[in-house]
Amino acid sequence: MKRVLIGVCGGIAAYKICEVVSTLFKSGVEIRTILTNSAQHFITSLSFSTLSRQPAYTDENFWYSGNSRPLHIELGEWADILLIAPLTANTLAKLAYGIADNLLLNTVLASTCPILLAPAMNTDMWEQETVQENWHKVVNSSRFHGLNTASGLLACDRVGAGRMAEPWEIVAYVQSLLQTGGKQDFSGKKVLISAGGTREYLDPVRFIGNPATGKMGLALARAALHRGANVTLVRGAANWDIPLGVKGITVNTAEEMRIQMLQYLPDADVIIMSAAVADVKPKEYSSQKLPKKALPEALPLENVGDIIAQLATDKRENQKLIGFAAQTGDIVTPAKDKLQRKNLDAIVANPIDEIGSGFGSDTNKAIYIDKHGKQVEIPMCSKLEMAHRILELGIMS
Repeated sequence: MKRVLIGVCGGIAAYKICEVVSTLFKSGVEIRTILTNSAQHFITSLSFSTLSRQPAYTDENFWYSGNSRPLHIELGEWADILLIAPLTANTLAKLAYGIADNLLLNTVLASTCPILLAPAMNTDMWEQETVQENWHKVVNSSRFHGLNTASGLLACDRVGAGRMAEPWEIVAYVQSLLQTGGKQDFSGKKVLISAGGTREYLDPVRFIGNPATGKMGLALARAALHRGANVTLVRGAANWDIPLGVKGITVNTAEEMRIQMLQYLPDADVIIMSAAVADVKPKEYSSQKLPKKALPEALPLENVGDIIAQLATDKRENQKLIGFAAQTGDIVTPAKDKLQRKNLDAIVANPIDEIGSGFGSDTNKAIYIDKHGKQVEIPMCSKLEMAHRILELGIMS
């Protein structure tokens, strides 16, 4: 069982960490928590001990624990990942200079695991030159991983940067770190990803589409970001937010997706086409909604441009292009044909007719095939785990 130690500092965003603890616990992660003295003004240790089914520690345990071994040593050795959220300006400054005046900070110095930081503070505080210097100093250290703050309405009624990342973003980053051990093997690389389905409109309210939700592309974007990549995500129809730190471009049609993918292609090191792009579109588009009686009995169609084939033609030799093949029945034969016919570096064949691996699911299974004939089965797992497997196989192939 994976083990995550969560340090909670004093800020109103502390209440959001309850959701992080609950979600991680439900996924099978063992969790312990440390609350600073300031954190206890916002939330109690009982909340975290109840949600995690494990003790929640405070400085009182640090100084008066009576353990046979120092508590900060035991906790530092126990943790696979250490998350500090919300991270305050005070704790950030102490991390930057190695100060250890409480249980949490002593545990940081007594541990060797990756540390994820999720800051939260007033906009003016976050934008202070000294705070930004401390932030960059800490996250540039190999052990530390940082989630940037979001912008929005803060508890102080200020609208601006400083809002803590949402629980789902924190959980996803923790899960990535548990899988990779904090590797930054995509550091300096630019990754271009397409996600979701496209829509080809007959009129303003009717379109030809598919059930793709873009969850696989979202997982790929997160995985690449968490491994240090500079990520651009071109997404079609989807109802999720672009992750913090990812450059997101939203499109509707295949033509719009083609334009954006080609625009960002020259700078990309790795291109992953996970989007479910339409094959055909209505031959004519009406700018006004067609009355039901005006709908044709047979809808004239025309082919949509092949985005991945054009990417394969235009890409440089040192760029890697990975495609997807969503199939029913025999998934390998058509995937190999697509791999060769479109001159891809690799393809991910996944069955959409099996429970847990179709459109919209949170899990997936696949067979990864590269141009050299290497074939690797990826068993059923979360889409984030699969995304990491794809990136790892892409580096090796």
